[in-house]
Amino acid sequence: MQLQLSTWPEVESYLERNTGIIVPIGSTEQHGPTGLIGTDALTAQVIARRLGEETDAMVAPTISVGMAQHHMAFAGSVTLRPSTLILVVRDIVISLARHGFERFFFVNGHGGNVAPVSTAFSEVHAELGEAAALAAPGSNQMPAEVQCRLANWWEMPSVKKLSDALYGDKRGTHATPDEVAVTWYAFPDQQRSAALGPLARDSDPIQGAADFRRRHPDGRRGADPSLATPEDGRRFVEAAAKDLAKEYRAFTGG
Repeated sequence: MQLQLSTWPEVESYLERNTGIIVPIGSTEQHGPTGLIGTDALTAQVIARRLGEETDAMVAPTISVGMAQHHMAFAGSVTLRPSTLILVVRDIVISLARHGFERFFFVNGHGGNVAPVSTAFSEVHAELGEAAALAAPGSNQMPAEVQCRLANWWEMPSVKKLSDALYGDKRGTHATPDEVAVTWYAFPDQQRSAALGPLARDSDPIQGAADFRRRHPDGRRGADPSLATPEDGRRFVEAAAKDLAKEYRAFTGG
């Protein structure tokens, strides 16, 4: 059930039986010469919608732009400042909390979002806790017991096990074959091919956009996306949704 494809009476009806909502969040950034720029948002969206089907939960519109400053040396990448992303997440949660949503389960497709989104959750909890403390008895206020959870789909146990079996040490850490496979499964007419150079592996932190482009000139980071197939993508979506459904049900008590 997608929020943007629902009417307001349908949302009210949903809230009578369920106060949980799934929020996909990703990024708009380069993913090497064969990965779509929207990969992180598209994978989060596809998996979140499958999760919504598995759990009969409402799915919010995808937050498609994240914190991707380190990819800005590649054409087409778009980034929010960490402070901006914190405010975006805060405003979305507070808006939906006013209507009665209480459990916010974010399905994340981009590692750069983890720190700002976690900070946004702290801001929400602090703001609602303060509002509850200052509210007069019997006043109509937003729920003080709002809870938020961030789940990185690529870190789900079944996903990691499958990725290790399919790709081993060629998975890498950016423009990976698993995320590319999910986009090719969801959008089979958008497959790309290109000559790829040797895998450039490193474990040192990236020191900004210019440093990323210098060390990884084609945008990949230790990954071989040529290994991806649409069938792999189907398996990753199913594996991620299965593991996430367990977490979502435990989180919401459903």
